[in-house]
Amino acid sequence: MVDGHGFDLAARLADRKRRGLRRDLQPIERVAARTRVAGDPGGDIPAFDGEEHLVFAANDYLGLASDDRVQRAAARAADEVGTGAGASRLITGDTGLHHRLERDIAESKGTERALVFSSGYAANVGTVAALAPDVIFSDELNHASIVDGCRLADAETVVYDHCDADAFGAAMDHRAREAAPDERWLVVTDSVFSMDGDIAPLRRICDVAERHGAWVMVDEAHATGLYERAGGIVQREGLGDRVHVQLGTLSKTLAAQGGFIAGSERLVEHLLNTARSFVFSTGLAPPAVGAAREALSLARAGDRRERLWSHVDRLRDGLETRGYRVLGETQILPVLIGDGTDALALADYLEERGVIAPAIRPPTVREGTSRVRVAPQATHTDEEIDRCLAAFDAAHADLNLEPDSQRTATDPSGQGVQS
Repeated sequence: MVDGHGFDLAARLADRKRRGLRRDLQPIERVAARTRVAGDPGGDIPAFDGEEHLVFAANDYLGLASDDRVQRAAARAADEVGTGAGASRLITGDTGLHHRLERDIAESKGTERALVFSSGYAANVGTVAALAPDVIFSDELNHASIVDGCRLADAETVVYDHCDADAFGAAMDHRAREAAPDERWLVVTDSVFSMDGDIAPLRRICDVAERHGAWVMVDEAHATGLYERAGGIVQREGLGDRVHVQLGTLSKTLAAQGGFIAGSERLVEHLLNTARSFVFSTGLAPPAVGAAREALSLARAGDRRERLWSHVDRLRDGLETRGYRVLGETQILPVLIGDGTDALALADYLEERGVIAPAIRPPTVREGTSRVRVAPQATHTDEEIDRCLAAFDAAHADLNLEPDSQRTATDPSGQGVQS
């Protein structure tokens, strides 16, 4: 090839492989607590053979993606409304089904109104940019969509130490000493962090923000649907009247696709006029809207949430009894290993024994804090939880793992963590 102004993608891919960052796709046969898997087929159709694996890697925490009631709701929406919205919601892509879902979300979140976006990523980048803050205070482990929203907003971004309310308060106090009186400040944080499984100190964050008159925005992607009335940490802590912007996704516990913002009437009216990721995107497909609405209803009722938390307790206790250190305090159970090669070896070992739990390594987490991320679903059985623990038990002996219990996670790349 003649040298010129093109892109040498082969060299870029080779560099990623050299640095251990080259990734492959791993198709699954169906979205459920158990499925067959296939190797990366490239551009070919995957071939599924062999035994089913137990999936301890998905964010479908209540197992609603395979629930027949949710599937029927998606089919009804396709039949009654259409398979796609057909246009931006500001043109002809706005349906009654969208408004019914938004009403249900607002009720669950205790807000005046909600607005559904095509994805959680679109909701984050669109909202942060549309608010156009002068200064953003952001937790260092916030999701990549928040990081990108900060970049698009072109605001001064102050990154504070992860889940450290004292560091956040000091950063805000320091900025206040040199701030112009008309500056607009936005504090943004995940509630549950997807790679550490810990929870932001939201009450203390609100205390500091209120002292300075700043707005608070909380991303509840990994919490929505798992607490009372299918709410998140904001609802659990009774902070609905202190958090100005509540964000969530429909693609995790709510088993569909899309994201949403919940807040005041004025907030929603402002965003539907100015959030570019809403204005210039086709409306969320009706089957996803119908599925999410049914999933939200099911998350409020029944015993799935209780079964999930029972599995979480059983897994955490079992892993710690077997000598592993488990981070966090939520349904996300990061098993800290330390060395990236060891984490990959453990993930491979588990998969060979029918358990899918991914290795998470740099640059998503800091060097020396690689881990295997375990995420149970309510639809796992007690026997399947025991099979998962047995695989970890065997690995501890066969791989001679020595988990490093003294380190914590971070994302030094500035790219944000993955979902």
